[in-house]
Amino acid sequence: MTHVSERSGAGSSPTGANGDRQPWTAGTGRPARKRSVSYADAGVSIEAGDRAVELLKSKVKQTRRPEVMGDLGGFAGLFRLDTKKYKNPILASSTDGVGTKLVIAQQMDIHDTVGIDLVAMVVDDLVACGAEPLFLLDYIATGEVVPDKVAEIGAGIADGCRYAGCALLGGETAEHPGVLRPDEYDISATGVGVVEESDILSPERVEVGDVVIAMRSSGLHSNGYSLVRHVLLGAGRMRLDVVIDDFGRQRTLGEELLTPTKIYAQDCLKLIAEAEVRSIAHVTGGGIPGNLVRVLPEHVDAVVNRSTWKPQPIFDLIQSKGRIEDPEMEATFNMGVGMFAIVSAEDADRALATLTGRGVDAWQAGEIIEGSGNVQMIGQHTRG
Repeated sequence: MTHVSERSGAGSSPTGANGDRQPWTAGTGRPARKRSVSYADAGVSIEAGDRAVELLKSKVKQTRRPEVMGDLGGFAGLFRLDTKKYKNPILASSTDGVGTKLVIAQQMDIHDTVGIDLVAMVVDDLVACGAEPLFLLDYIATGEVVPDKVAEIGAGIADGCRYAGCALLGGETAEHPGVLRPDEYDISATGVGVVEESDILSPERVEVGDVVIAMRSSGLHSNGYSLVRHVLLGAGRMRLDVVIDDFGRQRTLGEELLTPTKIYAQDCLKLIAEAEVRSIAHVTGGGIPGNLVRVLPEHVDAVVNRSTWKPQPIFDLIQSKGRIEDPEMEATFNMGVGMFAIVSAEDADRALATLTGRGVDAWQAGEIIEGSGNVQMIGQHTRG
């Protein structure tokens, strides 16, 4: 940073009305201020931002794909699309954030997992239409750039991109003093993918008799945290460092709440290659009914049987502490399912074998019947 101090002394400066020497700015003809204000004085450190980028470079390089051109530092990221691989390539895009889960990360001073959440929210929306995630651009806004903290956030984003098989092509870190507290930050990202036009997954592909396959979530993922914080940390007065026996492995509440969102992109792409997949639903805000309905045509219903799986203990804790009704829980949280795939009945066993072989906990959770485009939730979850 550079500070320009007041210049005084004999020689070139003219005399003021009271006989005092007045400093002047060369060439302007106007009196200079006694002290120049720098960007750093306003709370923005360019040097800190540059340092954060340097700390991230090695992580970003690990996400590089052959199509990436150039290196970090340009005004735009360059990606050469392999048009020979597709007859009619269609680009898909998605943008998202992590929401108030970030508040938990900031309270616990743990910042290397929320980047994984961010990537998951973007790439799993892309793969829901059958698109392969190609690259991602991130945005970090913070009250004060602390290079090590920004590097932790960025490392999580880079890890997520590696899991998803996409390149972290670039991004932006912005310092917002006076708008955000020094320890506050928000993150968002935009991803781009590609899919052959004839292979786009859509509701029109779904048929009566198809099978609904569920893929287990890693927990809450990144939705409903405003309600979680209200119920557990507000009215419930629970502490993030309290150990919850039901979570196992001596896990604290805070550790459970920061469990990274599972990234299904590569698993779903493999599933699409091995089985007749009609459509895929990423279970985010709106829960199971609110997201599964988005991939159904108007002439069918999806019947989902709750008795086919047991939600993780965190859902029971939230519901009991908040005395939340079942419909509200299902409209807010994923209830243990992060992704649904609707596949042909003939390929159901192959689909399950493919997912199991990749280490994904998956099961047949329902079926497609004649209807009017609704999701029917039947049965009761196993408890205890």
